[in-house]
Amino acid sequence: MRAYSSHKDIIKLVNKVDSVGLVPTMGSLHEGHLSLIRKAISENEKVIVSIYVNPLQFNNVNDLKKYPRDIKNDLQRLEAISDIIVYVPGDNDIYEKDKKKKKYNFGHFTKIMEGKVRPGHFDGVATVVEKLLRMFNPSNAYFGEKDFQQLILIKTLVKKQELKVSIVGCETIREDDGLAMSSRNKLLNSSERTIAGNVIRLLKKAKKLYKSSTKEETKFNIIKDALMIENFNLEYFEILDISELSGFLEEEKEIRAFIACKVGKIRLIDNIKI
Repeated sequence: MRAYSSHKDIIKLVNKVDSVGLVPTMGSLHEGHLSLIRKAISENEKVIVSIYVNPLQFNNVNDLKKYPRDIKNDLQRLEAISDIIVYVPGDNDIYEKDKKKKKYNFGHFTKIMEGKVRPGHFDGVATVVEKLLRMFNPSNAYFGEKDFQQLILIKTLVKKQELKVSIVGCETIREDDGLAMSSRNKLLNSSERTIAGNVIRLLKKAKKLYKSSTKEETKFNIIKDALMIENFNLEYFEILDISELSGFLEEEKEIRAFIACKVGKIRLIDNIKI
């Protein structure tokens, strides 16, 4: 494992390699990230893991300040993985002198769920992902399905910008009680961590209800249940057909339930196929 802060140094190392995998992360690494890295290693000759907390995708300054960072521990976790290159840039290496969000038009799906609750978030995500993809020209780039709306956004970005990279969505890795692994989980206290178990419970309940109810009835019952949970602030619950999410992609018909909430002050999102 080698770590670099300059993308130019990494480009020299991979410019003659047949296949390059890119795993973009914001650090505070957990088993979910490591599963992406292992998949990338199995499918590529070289793998680049980026660790960068992108300020442009935060629409709340306090959220950016509180976002968990532990670069020393991240590098220690990656030390045991051979044949990866770690990219740990500063703002200047990513953005140089132009630290501005690009404005994208990805259609209606960026105005619902995360796009609605976090205005400008997806422009910030797309800006940094496009920069990373253009920097390294990877063969494949790996993203978790926990951020499913983001995954669709990045696939749309690649298609619209005509970038020659395959975007690989990877299954959500979960804790023993089903909570999706997330860097934010470590910010939960013990009481909040117990309450957070309701996220996957509600999604599984939705999956069961949806088999014998309409979408509207399922949503009504899940929202009613969520409102009864103390210290659990539901932001949205949606059931969507993935094939209708983006007008730019030809995705297979797949129904997913999406949830976002705050447990205490910590924001959690998740989704499952139902």
